[in-house]
Amino acid sequence: MKVVLVTGGAGYIGSHACKTLKENGYLPVTYDSLVTGWQDAVQFGPFEKGDLADRARLDEVFARYKPIAVMHFAALSLVGESMSDPGKYWRNNAFGSLNLIEAAVAAGCMNFVFSSTCATYGEQDNVILNEDSVQLPINSYGGSKRAVENMLVDFGASCGLKSVIFRYFNVAGGSEAAEIGEFHRPETHLIPILLDAVDGRRDALTIYGTDYDTQDGTCVRDYVHVCDLVEAHVLGLKWLEEGKESRVFNLGTGSGFSVREVIEHARRVTNRPVPYVEGPRRPGDCTKLVSGSSRAVQDLGWQPTRSTLDRMIADAWRWHQTGHYEK
Repeated sequence: MKVVLVTGGAGYIGSHACKTLKENGYLPVTYDSLVTGWQDAVQFGPFEKGDLADRARLDEVFARYKPIAVMHFAALSLVGESMSDPGKYWRNNAFGSLNLIEAAVAAGCMNFVFSSTCATYGEQDNVILNEDSVQLPINSYGGSKRAVENMLVDFGASCGLKSVIFRYFNVAGGSEAAEIGEFHRPETHLIPILLDAVDGRRDALTIYGTDYDTQDGTCVRDYVHVCDLVEAHVLGLKWLEEGKESRVFNLGTGSGFSVREVIEHARRVTNRPVPYVEGPRRPGDCTKLVSGSSRAVQDLGWQPTRSTLDRMIADAWRWHQTGHYEK
């Protein structure tokens, strides 16, 4: 069985990637420090605890499992924190990734699938962002991810490392069987916070900013179902296994929803009111981020069939009601 090393495999997206890899005949090996991940989410293959800063530990894991590829999700991702503590993001996301890339190359593991972000595009309102859009990140989260993209290009030129880079937008939903789902501490993502407010685990959702230049004054984001997202990662892995060139792909639906629209959909899906209050804008938040994903559809054959807002909220709500995240 072909082994894939999944960094951050104990996290939300990484654990769903491990599930999909296993379903496609791979053995996912999770490498995670558990700083933001959860060992309960590691259900689909071996677990190796370790930090990206620990080169000796990385070398040990590469030698033990001999993976055919790396799928790299491990990163800090809180935009507000990245504004207040940029050094933390550069050390973890950029320098940690450099350590991982060098360890992979040293082990002869020359296929690399990287979880990047639309935050590399920065503040570009009222445009559909495609893979050739200029990258102008406005916070160190986006900046550190762009730096890793640059590293992969450089290592590709110097030693032939092949990479597929996915820049994706807002991820939501959970597995259909509800054995894994979205959970962070602290929670900063709109839909799980909203669901906490729906079922009384928090008093209310805060809408951060109501004076944006959008149809209802709230931020607009493009949402993609986590299961659609990780299927694209497996397609990207197969792309590299077929010997194709390094490539960048956006992952989104091309449709944007405002915060108020998400609230209204959640009210309908859960059949419950959504308590909310209005607050000021957060530093680093963009007005509108919407993807152009035709390249992933055309080149990879990717079909985001689950990425309707109602389906994403319904799947998230099903997992939310299991109470798994309270363990």
